[in-house]
Amino acid sequence: MKYFTESFTSFFNELAINNQKEWFHANKKRYESEVKKPFEFFLSHLIAAIQKEDPSLSISPKDCILRINRGLRFSKDKTPYNLHYSAVVSNGGRKDKSVPGLFLRFTPEEVGIMGGAYVLNKDQLFNLRSDIKKNPTTLKVLIQEESFKAKFGTIQGEESKRMPVEFQEASEKNPLLLKKQFYFVSRRESTMITSDHLLDELMDYWRAARPLNEYLTSIIHN
Repeated sequence: MKYFTESFTSFFNELAINNQKEWFHANKKRYESEVKKPFEFFLSHLIAAIQKEDPSLSISPKDCILRINRGLRFSKDKTPYNLHYSAVVSNGGRKDKSVPGLFLRFTPEEVGIMGGAYVLNKDQLFNLRSDIKKNPTTLKVLIQEESFKAKFGTIQGEESKRMPVEFQEASEKNPLLLKKQFYFVSRRESTMITSDHLLDELMDYWRAARPLNEYLTSIIHN
């Protein structure tokens, strides 16, 4: 099933050269009909497809979608709108990015498909590092799964320059302990957005991410 037309990416291509409130307000109805509503409709189908395999997922499309308005308070770039449309499909939705799930970013240039734990607080990071130290092979095995490697390659994330003393010795043997973030990314061509197979392909990514996402969830949100 085709969820999007070329008008989805066309809107963002035009926004890129007209990134101002006046243009956006003049094209608000177009944004609603060509971007927002199709994206919500697509997410409703993606959520339903995931729920067939994981009934624990309980989220609405509106709680997944990130605002198109940019946060300008700490940015030198004062253009008001993002040039992409994004969603966090997890039980935390856009409000809690520490909950592992599927993060999607649609742009005219590419489709970003991400998973894992991107934002961890101090206690969550400590708990995860403690489990990795205690069970050093668990995470290693998950990121070596063939489906995961084929879809995402490897795990990514910023690393600590100075480790807490309780993890220093173990981190020398297991560099995964150095990470402060545990996420993974795949980038696909933007033509995927208008593909008849968009939902099926994203479900393949969700399945490849599921074992690692479930492991991270079990430690971070136990």
